[in-house]
Amino acid sequence: MELRTKRKINSFFRYIILILVGLIMLYPLMWLFTATFKGNHEIFTSAGLLPQEGFGDWSAWKRAWNFNTGYTFLHHFTNSLRYLVPRTFFTVVSSVITAYAVSRFSFKGKRIVFALIIGTLLMPSVIFTIPMYLFYNALGWINSYYPLWVEAMFATNSFFVFMLIQFFRTIPRELDEASIVDGCNTLQTLIYILVPVLKPIVITVAVLTFMWGMNDYLGPLIYITRMSRLPLSVALRTAIDAESTADYGKVYAMSFMALIPALTIFAFAQRYFIDGVATTGSKG
Repeated sequence: MELRTKRKINSFFRYIILILVGLIMLYPLMWLFTATFKGNHEIFTSAGLLPQEGFGDWSAWKRAWNFNTGYTFLHHFTNSLRYLVPRTFFTVVSSVITAYAVSRFSFKGKRIVFALIIGTLLMPSVIFTIPMYLFYNALGWINSYYPLWVEAMFATNSFFVFMLIQFFRTIPRELDEASIVDGCNTLQTLIYILVPVLKPIVITVAVLTFMWGMNDYLGPLIYITRMSRLPLSVALRTAIDAESTADYGKVYAMSFMALIPALTIFAFAQRYFIDGVATTGSKG
């Protein structure tokens, strides 16, 4: 009886600590939301979380919907999807195929290929900016979305390839052998046998690609200059810079709306995301 009571007390305090830590982590997001209902004066003079005038004034959200670029939030969000969808799809497909080849097959230079994959993790991506810009400019792709997703077709994100290789190593090779006995070829084994097992890590790669793409500012800033084609990240900054006097309530409302798509996707995929990240660190 005493042991059961101690366990309940320990569980109670454990949950209290977790709730407090969760509130601390969520506080910046909650402050960002409540700040949309405050004026500039209240934002800089009051440290309180709740707005003094309550939550009845949604004018900042209405102003935030129409960007100073001449287009709406929905227009710029649609622009983001135009390259995020193919970028996410091709990143997943190319990374899975590359990791499958490296982890499941033996060929000359395999160790060198794996070493190159690991080595590219240590290289800052910014060093490729100028040569890639010159290359895409020669193709006439500036002010198009091709530079933002075409490279995803070639498994250029070595971090995801490495994650998938680690996950493949946890899958018994007996599954491959059994599928071959049943008449599957190499591609069928990957699609029908291994990909369903890869579901957690595939969703992890897709979620991370989408979230990083939504937050990417430098790439769209370099390749997209036409106002009508600006994605959400660049349009947000452009709209803020276009104002002579900062309307911080509007700025925070725009920022919060920009976070909603990524937060929504993460909320629905978090179970698979956690499973994928946890499994890539094990081998057995």
